[in-house]
Amino acid sequence: MQENPGPRLGCVQYVNARPLVRGWPGLIQFDHPSRLSLQLAAGELDVALVSSFEFLRNPIYSIVDHVAIASDGPVYSVFVAHRPEASLAEIELDPASATGLALLRCLLRPRQQPWVECAPPEDPLSALDAGKARLLIGDQAIRFRRKFGDTYPYWDLGQEWRKRTQLPFVFALWLIRPEVPQPGRIADALRRLRDQNLAHLDEVIAEQTEFEAAFYAYYYRDCLRFEFGEREKAGLRLFRELCANCGLLEQQGDDLRLV
Repeated sequence: MQENPGPRLGCVQYVNARPLVRGWPGLIQFDHPSRLSLQLAAGELDVALVSSFEFLRNPIYSIVDHVAIASDGPVYSVFVAHRPEASLAEIELDPASATGLALLRCLLRPRQQPWVECAPPEDPLSALDAGKARLLIGDQAIRFRRKFGDTYPYWDLGQEWRKRTQLPFVFALWLIRPEVPQPGRIADALRRLRDQNLAHLDEVIAEQTEFEAAFYAYYYRDCLRFEFGEREKAGLRLFRELCANCGLLEQQGDDLRLV
């Protein structure tokens, strides 16, 4: 009898997801959030850690309760970098994360000054051209910020959301396709894995090698939240409402489907 290979699992390829997937016993497909969303929608994956906006625009999935990638203040790795003398009038967009794009559009909607969306440069770690700003997310955002330091001001979208709403912002969620059998068992396994990794976070930090351990300790402990509790759910519902008001969603959909 052939052994059950387990669910086809996809995960964003950013360092912020390590505490959620380290030690998973099966295979994991790592990719950018936008590509994972397409694979999940096409049924090529059973479960994926993807942008929260993917659930809002296609609420057929079950959400793994109590697990998320979120922030309750500055997130460090989702921001608009701009020149000190420039306004946010022409912004180069990173298309990898639908959530980051939608959040930026919601936050900029009340501004009186118009702004223009531009294609990103070939090298996202290049210096900014005069008069332009750039949205960066994930590992590229971290590398850009570490490369340029205080050369540019950084408009942190997690911090701006918290300032306006007093709620956390949910960037990514585990989503399970509706036809997948025993979703509760998968969700329980993912919750246990998160709890295990957070209980041994020093070990997770020690395995990261691109930057020094002190940075990862700050990033995991001070910038990110891995809980999807009542305040995070309230933040996600408000984000859904604002996206609908901005015309980014055709409808607000049903309430959260949790497992």
